[in-house]
Amino acid sequence: MNPTRRTVLLAGTAAALLPPLPAFAAPKADAAATPPYASYWYPDSLPSGTPGTGITWRSLKSWTAAGDTDLAFNAASVPLAPRFTPTPANTTARSGQARIQSLVSFGPTSGNPSQGAATADYYALTHWAYVDELVFWGGSSGEGLVLAPNAPIVDAAHRHGVPVLGNIFLPPTAYGGQLQWTRDLVQKDSAGHYPLAAQLVAVAAAYGFDGWFVNAETSGGNTALGTDMLGFVKELKSLAAAKGQRVTWYDAMTVNGTVSWQGALNSQNQAFFQAADDMFVDFRWSAGTLASSGQKADQLGRSRYELWAGVDVESNGSGTSVNWDAMVPTSKAHIASIGFYRPEWTRNHLPASRTPADFHAADDRFWTGRSLDPSQPDATDPWRAPAVSVADRSTVSGVPFASTFNTGHGLRWYEDGAVVSDTPWNHLGLQDRLPSRRWVVRTEGQRPAVSFDFADAWRGGSSVLVDGELDEPAVLDVYATRLAIGVDTVVELTHRTDVGGVNVELTVATAEPSAAGATPPYTYLPVNSVNGRRGAAVKSVNGWQTVTVPLTGLSGTVHAIGVRLTATDGPVTWRLGGLAVRDSVATPAAPSAFRISGASGGDLRFTWNPAPGDVRHYTLHRLLADGSRRFLGGTCQHAYFVEGLQAEQGEQAARFELRAVGELYTSSDPVTVTHPW
Repeated sequence: MNPTRRTVLLAGTAAALLPPLPAFAAPKADAAATPPYASYWYPDSLPSGTPGTGITWRSLKSWTAAGDTDLAFNAASVPLAPRFTPTPANTTARSGQARIQSLVSFGPTSGNPSQGAATADYYALTHWAYVDELVFWGGSSGEGLVLAPNAPIVDAAHRHGVPVLGNIFLPPTAYGGQLQWTRDLVQKDSAGHYPLAAQLVAVAAAYGFDGWFVNAETSGGNTALGTDMLGFVKELKSLAAAKGQRVTWYDAMTVNGTVSWQGALNSQNQAFFQAADDMFVDFRWSAGTLASSGQKADQLGRSRYELWAGVDVESNGSGTSVNWDAMVPTSKAHIASIGFYRPEWTRNHLPASRTPADFHAADDRFWTGRSLDPSQPDATDPWRAPAVSVADRSTVSGVPFASTFNTGHGLRWYEDGAVVSDTPWNHLGLQDRLPSRRWVVRTEGQRPAVSFDFADAWRGGSSVLVDGELDEPAVLDVYATRLAIGVDTVVELTHRTDVGGVNVELTVATAEPSAAGATPPYTYLPVNSVNGRRGAAVKSVNGWQTVTVPLTGLSGTVHAIGVRLTATDGPVTWRLGGLAVRDSVATPAAPSAFRISGASGGDLRFTWNPAPGDVRHYTLHRLLADGSRRFLGGTCQHAYFVEGLQAEQGEQAARFELRAVGELYTSSDPVTVTHPW
C-alpha cells in the first residue's frame, strides 16, 4: 500500500453578527493557547534526529489521558447510533451480504485540526448509509505511525451508525519503515502481556472511537516476530472486545513474520484473520482467490463478508476498472465485502478551483451511480456503485428528529435563513443525519435535478435544491425512518420557492413498500395549501416558510417521509431547508463552568462542563459593544479553540457567550465569560 498524499488544512474561525447578550468575567487563563490537532504517535522509540516544522514526536507507550492536553478537543461525544435496514430502493441491492469498508485520509498526519477549519474544501463524506467501517487512514515514518481520528469525523460517522477505526501503519522500508517500530508495538512485559495493546484500547476509549486497523508492512521480520505479532493481535482483540471496540487486520505480514501480500485468505494469514474481527484483502486478489477465500472463511465458521476485498480508487475513482462479479455478482450471492482505498478521490481529483457542489456531484456519482437515483440503477454503467449492490441503512429511529440538511461544510453559515457568517468552513461534527437515498425521485414526467446546494440554506451551510420542469408531479423520498406516531406528533417542514410556483405535499408512509424497489405506501398531506387544515400552522422568516403539519388520522410508525411537488407555474426551483418530527419542543439546559483555559494574545482555548440532558452541539459567539453578536463556531466537544482575535476599537475586554443546542435546534440560555486585552 502506498503512502498517502496530504492536504494541509488551515485552522481558522468564522465571523458573523447576531443580537446582543450580557457577559460576565471569567477566571484568568492558566495556560498558553496552542492550536489542537488530531493525535499521532510512534509505538515507543522515536526516530533519530529532530522532527520537521510543525511535527511533534510522541511515544504511545508513555501516553496518559491525564497528560493529554488536547484530549478535550479530540474526544468524540456522539455515541454510535443503532441502524436498521429499510426495504431496498432497488431489486439488486442486498442486505446481510457484502458490506463496505472505507479507508480515507481526511488530512495530514501532523497539523490536522481537531475541530474543522476555515475552508469548505474538505472531504465531507455524506453517503454513510452504505459504509460499515471507516478507517482513519494516514501515518508516515517522519511524523508518526499510530493515528487517532479527530472528533468531528467520529461524531458524524456515529450519528449515522458507522464505527471508526484508528490506524496503525508500519510502513514499508522503502518509505522509511523501521523494523524496530514493529518490535516496539509487539513488545511484552515481564508478565507476558503486550502493554501497547492495552494503550491502544485506552486511547480509543478516551477518544471515543471504535478500535484499530493494524497494517504491518515493514519487511525483514522472522517467525519469532510473526508469533509476537499474532499474540499482540489476539490480546488487542480481547481487550478491545471488552470495551466494545474492533480490530481489523491488513493482509501484509504473514505468520512467519515476512511481508508478503497474499490477495487472499489462506494459510499465510489465516491466524491473523482468526485473531481479528475482519481482514482487508490486498489488491492482488483475483476472482479465484476471492472465491477460495470465501470458502475458507465458511470452513472456519466465519462470515465471508468479514473479508474486505481491496479496491484502490485513489487514482481513478469511479473510473476504476473493477471485476465486480468477483465480489458482488448480480446473479448469485455476494462473494466478499468491498474495501475502498482512498475514495476521497471524489474531492482530490478535482481542480483547485473546486466547490462543495463539484465535490458532491463526484461523490454522488461514486456512491449512487451514473443514474444519480438509487431506485433506478443504470445497468450499462461500468462502475457498479455501492447503491446498486448494498442496501442502505438509516439511524432515524427516534422522536424528536430534525435535520437542516447540513453536510458539515459550506461557503457561509446561516441561521434562520440569514447569512451570519460569509467565511467558508468545515466541521463534520455539525453534519446532520442526512438522507440515505440520494436522490430517489418518482415521477411519470421529466426528472428534476436534486442536490445539496450551498448558495442558500435555512441553517448551517446547505439545503436541498430541486430544479426542473416538473411537467408531472414528482415525489422525492427524503428519509427512511422508524418513528413512532403519538397523539401530538407533528412534522415541521421548512421550504422556499425561488422560481415558479409549486404545490407542496408531505408524504408519509406508515408501512414498508410491498417489495424492493417499490414506492412506499404514502399518504399525502397538504403543506402550502394548509388554510383550513385543522392544526396546521405557517411561520415565514427571511423568505422561508415553516409549516407544522399534524399527523392526524395516522397511527403506528412512520417508515418513510418525503415530499410531493406539483408545479403550478413551471419550471420550478424549490428548496427544502429543514425537516423535523416531534411530539413537543424542549429547550436544553445551559452548560456550566464556561472558562478560558488558555490564552496567547488573540488565540484562546475555551472549556466548559457539558449541559445535562440531550445536546446536539454548542455554539460560541463574541459579544460586541454595539449590541451585536459574532459567530465564532460550533462543536460537539466541551472545548473549543479560536485564533487570531483582536480587540475592537476602544475595547478593554472581549466578551463571549456559549449556548447548548438541542436536537430540534432550540438553544439554551447563554453562559458568558470575558477576556481582558
